[in-house]
Amino acid sequence: MKVLIADKFSDSHLAQLVDLGHEVTLNPDLSKDDLPGAIPGYEVLIVRSTKVTPETIDAGNKLDLIIRAGAGVNTIAVDYAAEKGVFVCNTPGKNAVAVAELAMGLIMAIDRNIPDQVRDLRKAKWRKKRYAKTEGLAGRSIGIVGLGAIGLEVAKRAHAFDMEIAVVDRPNRDPVRLAELQLMGTRFEPDLMSLAASCDILSFHVPATPETEGLVSRELLAQVKPGAVIINTARGSVIDEVALLEAIEEKNLRVGLDVYKGEPGSGDAPFESSLAQHPAVYGTHHIGASTNQAQEAIADAVIDAIGAFQDGQPLNCVNLGELSGESATVTVRHHNRVGVLAGVMVRLREAGLNVEQMENFVLDGKTAASALIHVIGEVTDETIADLESLENVIAVSVSR
Repeated sequence: MKVLIADKFSDSHLAQLVDLGHEVTLNPDLSKDDLPGAIPGYEVLIVRSTKVTPETIDAGNKLDLIIRAGAGVNTIAVDYAAEKGVFVCNTPGKNAVAVAELAMGLIMAIDRNIPDQVRDLRKAKWRKKRYAKTEGLAGRSIGIVGLGAIGLEVAKRAHAFDMEIAVVDRPNRDPVRLAELQLMGTRFEPDLMSLAASCDILSFHVPATPETEGLVSRELLAQVKPGAVIINTARGSVIDEVALLEAIEEKNLRVGLDVYKGEPGSGDAPFESSLAQHPAVYGTHHIGASTNQAQEAIADAVIDAIGAFQDGQPLNCVNLGELSGESATVTVRHHNRVGVLAGVMVRLREAGLNVEQMENFVLDGKTAASALIHVIGEVTDETIADLESLENVIAVSVSR
C-alpha cells in the first residue's frame, strides 16, 4: 500500500513498513493546509497532531484508511470520512503511562512550585523561605474524572504517593477495573459535583465529545474547594476557559494543563492564551504522549492497524457503523470457487436486500467456505430457495 506519514515516525518502524512491502513517504512537516496537495495517490494516511480536514479527504482520490497514532481523533473529520467511505482507526491505550506520568508531574510541580523555583535560581535569586511552605501529596485526595486506560494509570501512581483516590460511582463498571479500584481503597462519589466538592485535586482524562465539552464549567467550579488543583491532560474542549480564569481568581486555584482550546495545528507556532499565560497555571505543550516509550508502542500499533486493514479486519475503527436493529444475517455455506459470492450478491440485489456488512471464512482444506452476510430487508423463503439453487451453494440459513 502507498502510505503517507504526516508526523514523526521512528526509523525502525519506517523500515518495518518498507520490509512489509509498503511504499512509504515520511513528511513530518506537513500542515493541515499542505495535506490536500500531498495526499493524492496515497491509500493510507498516518497522523499524530496534524489535522485532517474534509478538504484532505476529498483530495485523497485513493485514500482508504486514516490512522491516528494516538487515542483522540478530534483533529480528524471523522464523520466526513465515514460519508466518503474512508476508515478512521486509532491506537488507544498505548500512551496511557506517558500521559499519566505527565499528569503526576504537573501535580508535583504545582505542589512544590518547581517551575518558579527553577526560574528564580536562573535569575540568581535564592528564595528558600518563600518556597519551603507546601502541603505535600500524601493523604490528599485526588478525584479522577474518566477511568479509561490513562485514568487508571494516574490512580495507580497517585496511590503509590499515598494519596486518597476518588471517582464517580458508575453502574455496570468492568469487574476487573472495579477490583483494581477497590484494592487501592478508592472512594466512590455519587456524581461529579460531589466529587468536585470533596477532593483537593481534580484530574481529567475524558475524550473530546459533545458530552464532555465544557465539563469544567462554572457550575462545577462553584463546587470546587478553595485552593484546589485542576489538572487537564485530556482535551482543551473539556474546560470552559473563561469560567476557569474567573475561578482561579475567586478561589485561588492552581492549574496544570497540557491541552488548550485553539492549539496551533503545527509543532512550532505563536500561541496566545490567557489561560496558559496565567501565573497560577503551569502549562506544557500538548506533549503528554511524547515519550520514546509511548511512541514506540504507538508505532507498533500503527503497523498492526495497517496489517489488520489489509486482512479485511479494521482495528480500532472509530467510524464503523453498528448493524441496524432491522438487519438479518444470511449464512451461505458454499464451495470455495470463483464467482460464487458474485452470484449470491446478484440474487440479494434482485430480492431488494441491502448488504450492510459481510465476512467470508474459508475452512480447512480450502474446499469450502461460509459467508456471513448482514442484510436489511425481509428474507423470504423464496429468496432462500433461490440462493440454494445457485451452483456451488451448499446451504443457506437466516437469523435475526
